[in-house]
Amino acid sequence: MSSEFKKLSHSIYQCKYHIVFCPKYRYRVLSGEVGEYTKREIYRLCEQKDKVEVIEANVQADHVHLILSIPPKYAVSKVMGFLKSKLALRVLKQYPQLRKQRYWGNHLWSRGYCVTTVGIDEEMIRKYVKWQGDKEKRNEVEQRRLFD
Repeated sequence: MSSEFKKLSHSIYQCKYHIVFCPKYRYRVLSGEVGEYTKREIYRLCEQKDKVEVIEANVQADHVHLILSIPPKYAVSKVMGFLKSKLALRVLKQYPQLRKQRYWGNHLWSRGYCVTTVGIDEEMIRKYVKWQGDKEKRNEVEQRRLFD
């Protein structure tokens, strides 16, 4: 088992996700101090969620890239709902001038996000699954030889 695998009480896992989300209307409001604050708060919020880990974070003026390790006990959508809502509250409280935009109110982020999985590549998994099948066949042949 690789050291990249993590453990829960009844499972081991390696669940990494590349996630991208944007401010409403993709406005370039996450630059400078606002961007730095946003990045720090992403780390703090993820620490609050048991076993959610920020592997990489990059805050651009008009979007955020994250690579997160999320345990299988959490749905990605739930983690993103938590992260975007709490992050919006904190950023808008810290920078009330953003709240004054007439079209925002309490909504800092656009509704959706992009998510893709990151991890062991498909070809490696295919080889492993095939190897496991071949290994099982070899074990069956060995068992038959012992009992014949």
